[in-house]
Amino acid sequence: MEIKAKVIDEEGLLRTVTRLAHEIIEKNKGSHNLVLIGMRTRGEFIANRIHEKIKEIDNTNPDLGILDVTLYRDDFRTRLKQPQVSVTDITFDVNDKDIILIDDVLYTGRTVRAALDALMDLGRPNSIQLCVLVDRGHREMPIKADFVGKNIPTSINEEVKVKLKEIDGEDAVYLVDSSKV
Repeated sequence: MEIKAKVIDEEGLLRTVTRLAHEIIEKNKGSHNLVLIGMRTRGEFIANRIHEKIKEIDNTNPDLGILDVTLYRDDFRTRLKQPQVSVTDITFDVNDKDIILIDDVLYTGRTVRAALDALMDLGRPNSIQLCVLVDRGHREMPIKADFVGKNIPTSINEEVKVKLKEIDGEDAVYLVDSSKV
């Protein structure tokens, strides 16, 4: 894959996470009933960063969990030959809570649909709000994020690659040409 552009650098990512935390607090009139759930893999690290910012800004400590949706995906049997199933780590009650579901990139909406199914199996939340670092368009499902770090319109031959220090050694968002393999 050929890198076409570095869309967000380390400083920009920090600013984006800070802004998303402020927007979440503002829309929910505080963080008293919030729980944050990051989607594996990169969504969990973004959720952790937003969680830390909310603690700093609002002086609260909302519950934080991790959701793996592998077994809920509609392409589980067809696309994934050997699925990498990870652990969902949600040790708190989601009933009557306002869930902030966090992921790195929103594309077709299929992963979010799988996440909604998984969350409903855990209980009946008051609301589920979607927060994504990047929305790249090309939706196949009627899903829209409530909080978006950056909209990056892409062509069908482009992808958005999010790099995070925790697993990739750097903080950046790249636009890459996926047709050049």
